[in-house]
Amino acid sequence: MKDVSRVDFLYLNEKEMIEAGVMDMAECIDEMVEVYKLLSKGDYVMGGKLQNSHGMVVSFPDEPEHEGMPKNGPDRRFCTMPAYLGGKYRLCGNKWYGSNIENIPKHLPRSILMLTLNDADTGAPIAHMSANLLSAWRTGAIPGVGVRYLAREDSEVVALLGAGAIGTSTAEAILIEAKNAKTVKIFDIVKENAEALKKRINDEYPDIEVLVVDSIEEAVRDADIINLATAGEANPRLEKEWLKKGALITASSSGSFDPDYAINNLRFIVDNWKMYEEATYEDDYPYNNLAMGVIGRLFLDWIHEGKMTDEKIINIGDIINGEIPARESEDDIIIFGLGGQPVYDVAWGYRVYQNALKKNLGTKLNLWERAYQAR
Repeated sequence: MKDVSRVDFLYLNEKEMIEAGVMDMAECIDEMVEVYKLLSKGDYVMGGKLQNSHGMVVSFPDEPEHEGMPKNGPDRRFCTMPAYLGGKYRLCGNKWYGSNIENIPKHLPRSILMLTLNDADTGAPIAHMSANLLSAWRTGAIPGVGVRYLAREDSEVVALLGAGAIGTSTAEAILIEAKNAKTVKIFDIVKENAEALKKRINDEYPDIEVLVVDSIEEAVRDADIINLATAGEANPRLEKEWLKKGALITASSSGSFDPDYAINNLRFIVDNWKMYEEATYEDDYPYNNLAMGVIGRLFLDWIHEGKMTDEKIINIGDIINGEIPARESEDDIIIFGLGGQPVYDVAWGYRVYQNALKKNLGTKLNLWERAYQAR
């Protein structure tokens, strides 16, 4: 009989995560679809008053009073992101990370992330793993889900606004799902990033024409799929004259639109509207600030200002589960707004963990033979 009092867990470093398939985008997209099915059914729990919080942030004062306390700065914070996910997963997890833009000159990522998975009944750890790539790939996969369920099948032109780490992983997901893509237009204020992404796409998709363009307008005009993956204070404005009928806008970051036009003419779809409602308990208006600039929070601002109601908002899980059609017309222009949710990390972390077990990867660590304080 198995000794249930003994607790072991698996540690996976970044190299082992790669060997276990953390960068398998096609598999990640499929896993995210399963997450949305569970979100639509309500078979999950996150933190916060409404149990839908993105996470809790530890930030520092601008002028610390105590010696040794870190000082506030760009992207300087710690964040904990806990969640329970049901269905085939039925486990808890928590992604924890520290972020500091000053890491970059030290040849470190801006954020350093770890994920712990726990047994939902006992709370015992199952796995502890490097989560930088896990987080980047699950973020990149979500626009791929959007393209699968929301884009027109005849979509041929893709516009990528932002060619950084998230823009790169997102581009991979979009091109996996945009089966008829013929042209990709890339715009980034750092042209070297755009050129690097162009080379990557050229290497993987030699039949697709890839263009680095000089303006947002040039990228957006005539595009069937438009992805927003900008960083920092960038807030690209998309004018109504640029948007093609039937276009899909996948928004991993902030963006700007004429509110009257957008509210009256565009279809608003989000990953999980309850997560944005949770923000009204955690933050003050305006909710769409530079630190948390995502499209769902822009919708919150418009509701707060009395410009629209939440009746206009559709959850993508309800579309995936067949409860609501993706489009009322082929000419519908859709904005798919998404933000980070810890349920994504739990799902993708569990899949990679299962792959690691099959491949005999990782280091088995013992927490205890029998807990000192066990009763």
